[in-house]
Amino acid sequence: MNGLKGMHHVTAITSSAEKNYEFFTYVLGMRLVKKTVNQDDIQTYHLFFADDTGSPGTDMTFFDFPGIPKGSHGTNEIYKSSFRVPSDVALDYWVKRFDRYEVKHTGIKDQFGTKVLNFVDFDDQQYQLISDENLDGVTSGTPWQKGPIPLEYAIIGLGPIHVRVANFDYFKEMLEKVLQYKEIAENGSFHLFEVGEGGNGARIVVEYNPVLPQAMQGYGTVHHAALRVEDRNVLKEWDERMRSFGFQTSGFVDRFFFGSLYVRVAPQILFEFATDGPGFMGDEPYETLGEKLSLPPFLESDREKIEQMVRPIDTIRSTKQLEKEYL
Repeated sequence: MNGLKGMHHVTAITSSAEKNYEFFTYVLGMRLVKKTVNQDDIQTYHLFFADDTGSPGTDMTFFDFPGIPKGSHGTNEIYKSSFRVPSDVALDYWVKRFDRYEVKHTGIKDQFGTKVLNFVDFDDQQYQLISDENLDGVTSGTPWQKGPIPLEYAIIGLGPIHVRVANFDYFKEMLEKVLQYKEIAENGSFHLFEVGEGGNGARIVVEYNPVLPQAMQGYGTVHHAALRVEDRNVLKEWDERMRSFGFQTSGFVDRFFFGSLYVRVAPQILFEFATDGPGFMGDEPYETLGEKLSLPPFLESDREKIEQMVRPIDTIRSTKQLEKEYL
């Protein structure tokens, strides 16, 4: 059985694609590598922010559903996404940066022996920066070379997702017996799981919390998280494995930029399995990634209709010179 390789991407919901673009581009310094639409709801933007070239394991993506209400955090949800930075010193930089840009944060804390910095955006979407210092495991991505963050402090990939569940015993068994994760640490109601090569790019933090009310999905919450597999052949293996354990799956879904398989692994917890390729470089040159509305070939014939439904968003950066912001 070809195992999972760690995190592929996380997809959340935003109240404003425009504010989301500004926050991730100019505050977090992540590169918009694809501006497209939700292939299942073509009136909805789908923005992909990642490393310099859109490497798997580095992208945070967002749906912009028209008219959706604000979500509420609680139990049975993927409630926090995290991003890797190179070192503890990088977190010091980010504290100063968040203070400058009035981003709410908790200050630097310790999580399973690793330094982290929790923060939120304008939607109360929950995030965390996590230091890679002294950690091996899944290789990080490459920081956005022309972004505003000095490269030695910049975001270099996805860290652990944080999942809050009311039935921990079930979720632990699912992670270990089905997805082949291993529990490597425990701190009260918090449990750390790891898969494959390990490290921040291959971990999940699970919080047992039967007290909070059920989370409600809406803007400001995570829609689903995707786990990396090598290719379509491995995706087929995982489809068969999940079915053998009694899970219903979507079957193979061609997302053009990668292949996908969707499985609801627990109440309100949707996991996607996604292939490493083909990637985001096939339909746009490196220099202008994310600047045009990119559509997969099966939607190209609907371009005129789609462009009338989604409002224009100016995402051109290739003509701008972003200065590195040292603090």
